[in-house]
This record gives sequence, C-alpha cells and structure tokens, in this order.
Amino acid sequence: MNARFAAILLVLLVVLGGGAVLVYQQQHAREPSNVGTLGQPLLKGLAAPDIGSIQIAEPKSIITLEHKGKSWVIDERGGFPADFDKVRAFVLEALELKIGQSESIGAQDRARLQLLEPDKGEGAGTLVAFRAADGKPLARLLIGKKYFRQAPADPASAAADGRFVLLPADPGTVYVVSDPLLQATARSAAWIDKSGISAQKVKTLAVRLAGQAPWKIERASDTAAWTLVGAHAGEKVEVTKANSASYSLSLLELADVAPPGTSAQSAGFDKPTATIDATTFDGLSYEFTVGRLEGRNYYLRFTRQGDSGNKKDAARLAREQALEPYTLLVAKTKLDDTLKKRSELLETKK
Repeated sequence: MNARFAAILLVLLVVLGGGAVLVYQQQHAREPSNVGTLGQPLLKGLAAPDIGSIQIAEPKSIITLEHKGKSWVIDERGGFPADFDKVRAFVLEALELKIGQSESIGAQDRARLQLLEPDKGEGAGTLVAFRAADGKPLARLLIGKKYFRQAPADPASAAADGRFVLLPADPGTVYVVSDPLLQATARSAAWIDKSGISAQKVKTLAVRLAGQAPWKIERASDTAAWTLVGAHAGEKVEVTKANSASYSLSLLELADVAPPGTSAQSAGFDKPTATIDATTFDGLSYEFTVGRLEGRNYYLRFTRQGDSGNKKDAARLAREQALEPYTLLVAKTKLDDTLKKRSELLETKK
C-alpha cells in the first residue's frame, strides 16, 4: 500500500466515522428525556393490601371509599356499600399505571391541562389520595385532561387514549398514561352497589298516585290471572300491563343514594308522587314512598315486613334490610310500569 492510498483511506474512515457519530446524535436527540423511567410504575411502592381508604376530590365534590372488613363503604353517604368490583378494578388500574411520555411543566401549563389542586379554581383537576387503614398517606395522584393521539371533533364525548397526570410531590413534571381513568370521579352514583330491591312473586299490588284514583290488583297464585279489586262492570285488567307493573318491583336497581340528612321535604316525601303497597306469596309485605322526580330519578324510601323463611332468600333480604335507613334514588324508567293511572291499567275495548 503506497503512502497516497493510505492517506485517502484514512480520510474516508474519518468521514464515515463522523457520519456515524452524527446519526447516533440525531437518534439520541429523538429519544424521550425520561427514557430511563419509561414503563416504570407511576405510583411506585403502592401495594393493594396496604390501602385502607381512597379519597377522590374534584373542584366541587369529594368522596371517600373506606375498606371495612371484607367490603368497601362510602363515608359521605353514611357508610352506604360501594361496589366491591369497581373499587378493586380502580385499585388495579392505579397499580398498573406506567410512566409514559413526560415533560417539564410550569404553573400556566398545569392550569391549561387541569392539573391544579381541586381547590385552586379554574384549571383544577381530580386528586386521588390513597391512605393506609391508620390514615397514613401512601400515594397521591392528580388527574387532568384527557389525552388524544389525534384531536377529536368533540373531546367531551370522545373516547380518550389516555390522561395527563401529575404527582403532587413533583409538580414540575407532567406524565401521559395510557389509561383514561374514567372511574376517577367523586360522583356517588359511579361507586355505589346498585343491587336494589327485589319484591318477587307479588300477590297483591296497590298504587295511590297523587291526584288520581287509587287501584289494587291481586291474583290467587303465581301463575293465575290478575283481577282488579273493586272493578266496575265490564272492566278488565290488561294482563301484560299488570305483569309489568308487578315485575318491575323485582328489578328495582338503584341509580344513587341521597346524602345523609336529606329532608323529607327536599325529597318530596311530605307530598309524595305515589305510594305503593305490595305483598308476596312468600309472606313479605313492602311499602314504597315515591318522592319527587330529581332529573331522571325518583327519591324513594321503603320498608319491608315479614320473613320468607327461605334460606335461599337470606342474602337478598339482608341486603334489602340494610337499604331501609337510606333515601334512595331509582330511575324513573324502573317505575313507569308500576306508576300507571287506573285507566291505563285496563284492557282496551275493541
């Protein structure tokens, strides 16, 4: 190899080597600044067995889920049972949150992404605090706006790809997680156990609507036809309507539960929309007071007397008994078939 060829080869190596360094630098510049923490748990150190309560605070409301025995209850609703499966799923979601994209952030950007504390007014987000049974803080997470890979036409109703979140202990860093965290809400309706009242095998059903003539139907057996008590000549109950009126009482799923201290006047129980009395072939009797309509839901109170004596009903009856002290809310659609006028219950003459 002569000296001239060796010199040319050396120049080529220098040029190629410099290009390789440039390519490496460009690729490195495109990597996320937090490449070392990508995929790491966001709530590091949080463990499900340690969690004794979960508090979710929004700008105008707050809810506290407390672990008691083998169940979860809602403190702000007088210890009303929470849906165990929903709480369990939310805890697992929190534990599985992984660090995704992250950026440094200032106070102005925190407000834009709704990542201010719930009491900070405009730009406030949702604060989730996990505590131990003794009240010791375990982890805190501030949840802000939805994250979309592509801007949707209507962000309010569109399904999000994730969420902007922030750890209050590090307010200078915003993260994007791939979970939209839809369950992170302080609405009690999203957390209650909606298992409601189930008056099965109704024998007699009496309804008194405000300002309307009362009516009562009865049947001799669970498979017999319904008859209208005090029917006038030619009046006959429409079978499907009577069946729907009674069957609705076996599927009274709850929509929500009112806060403790809700007065009879504010719920409309002083001037009820209707009262319903039902007896069953199992020896149970139910009395329902239907209050005023709040949006799409009726306020409802009920009492139950008797004991079916059937061991298979024990769990259901115990759950119903636990509901009696509360002011409940039931969807209007769940009671529409029962709250019919007397004339609407009759068979139409052809």
